[in-house]
Amino acid sequence: MILKQFYYKKIKSTNDTALKYISKGVENGIIITDVQTKGKGQIGKKWISLKGNLFMSVFFQLRNKVSIKKITKVNCLLIRNCLQNYTNYEIKVKQPNDLLINNQKICGILQETIYRNKKKFLVVGIGVNINKSPRIDRYQTNFLNFFTKKKVKRLEVFDQLSNIYEKKINQFS
Repeated sequence: MILKQFYYKKIKSTNDTALKYISKGVENGIIITDVQTKGKGQIGKKWISLKGNLFMSVFFQLRNKVSIKKITKVNCLLIRNCLQNYTNYEIKVKQPNDLLINNQKICGILQETIYRNKKKFLVVGIGVNINKSPRIDRYQTNFLNFFTKKKVKRLEVFDQLSNIYEKKINQFS
């Protein structure tokens, strides 16, 4: 399935923007922005969005009855496998939705579901620390390029993730 791409220089949240597209009748797409001013994390937490990192959301209709728990696991593995191509360090999944290298968070995933006209949609927000990492008191963070020999560009990761979702989306929809 080809996902329509929406690019923004600056928005509040890629997930919130995806939810707006769904409410307007758009059934699938992928959103990327240079800057997120109100990025969202789990349970109402804030995702700190430092410029130069990757902020994107994929959204599509869920047609099959698949548990959110299974979808979460599949999303984590798809994203981890993509990022693993850029480093020799092992990337581990910290349940339910974080990716870590050396126990340092490099990626967070936020899934949201919405019903519109009796259809169920999934929004997968993906934040990858590519070039910078925020300082957070509760846990250690880092960025992907700290663990690579060749510097990775955020649009390169975006393209890879876009391709993966276009190929694998049928597992969900």
